[in-house]
Amino acid sequence: MANFKGHALPGSFFLIIGLWWSVKYPLKYFHQKGKSSKLAHYSQRLEIIEAAIRTLFSVIGILGEQFVPDGPHLHLSHENHWVKLMNWQHCTMYVFFTASGIIDMLTCLVTHIPLGVDRLVMAVAAFTQGFLLYYHVHNRLPLDQHIHSLLLYILFGGAFSVFLEVILRDNIVLELFRTSLVILEGTWFWQIGFVLFPPFGAPEWDQKDDANIMFITMCFCWHYLTALCITAISYSLVYCLLSRSKRHEGEMIGIQKLKSDHTYQAALLSGSDEE
Repeated sequence: MANFKGHALPGSFFLIIGLWWSVKYPLKYFHQKGKSSKLAHYSQRLEIIEAAIRTLFSVIGILGEQFVPDGPHLHLSHENHWVKLMNWQHCTMYVFFTASGIIDMLTCLVTHIPLGVDRLVMAVAAFTQGFLLYYHVHNRLPLDQHIHSLLLYILFGGAFSVFLEVILRDNIVLELFRTSLVILEGTWFWQIGFVLFPPFGAPEWDQKDDANIMFITMCFCWHYLTALCITAISYSLVYCLLSRSKRHEGEMIGIQKLKSDHTYQAALLSGSDEE
C-alpha cells in the first residue's frame, strides 16, 4: 500500500518481532550457559508460538495488500494491463515470510527435517525482500529512491547474517546482530511513512532537495544506534533479572537447608533426652 498505513503495518510487525528477539535470545543464551533456567521445558513451545505469530503477521499483510478498497483483490491483470503490481510485490514478500514461519514450526514438530533449513528459508525470505525492493523504486523522485535504498543494507546484511546461522547455529553474536537489524527495519519503515506520506497534516518533504537526502542518511545511522541500544538494554535487563532470580533461589535453598539442619539437630537432641 503506497500510503502511511502501508509502511506502518510492516514496520510494526518487524518492530514487535525484533523486540521479542531482543529478550528471547539473551534468555536462551544464559540458559545454555548456566543450565539453570526454568525455560528448558517451554523453549520448544515458545518457538512454535513465535513461528505461528510470524506466520499470522505475514498472512495479515497479504490480506491487507490484496483486499484494501483500492487493492487488486487477487486480480493480477485486467484488459491486458497489470493490476496494482506494487501490492503484488508486497504480497510476494509476505508469502516468503509466511513460508519461513511455516518451516520454523515444522522444524520444531517434525524430527527428520535437517537442522538449519529454518534459517536457510529465513535468509531466502530476507534476500527476496531486498531483491524485490531493488526493482521497486525505479523512476521515482530522488528522496523516495534513497530512503528505500537504505533498506537494502538492512535486508542483504540480514540475509547474509541469517545464512551464517545455518553453519554457526545458536551463535549469540549473530542472533543479536539479526535482532538489531530487524528492529532497525521496523523503525525505518515508520520513518519512510512519515517522510513520504506525512500524517496529521504535516508539511511534505521536498524530494529533490539534497539536504533532505543528507539528513535522511544521518537519520538512518541514528535509527541503527537506537536499535543497538535497545538490544544492549534488553540483554542487560535479562542478565540482571536472571542473576537476581538465581541469587533468590540460592538464598531460598540456603534457608531450607538451615531449617532442615535445625530440625535434624532438634530431633537428635530429643532422641538423646529420651535415652
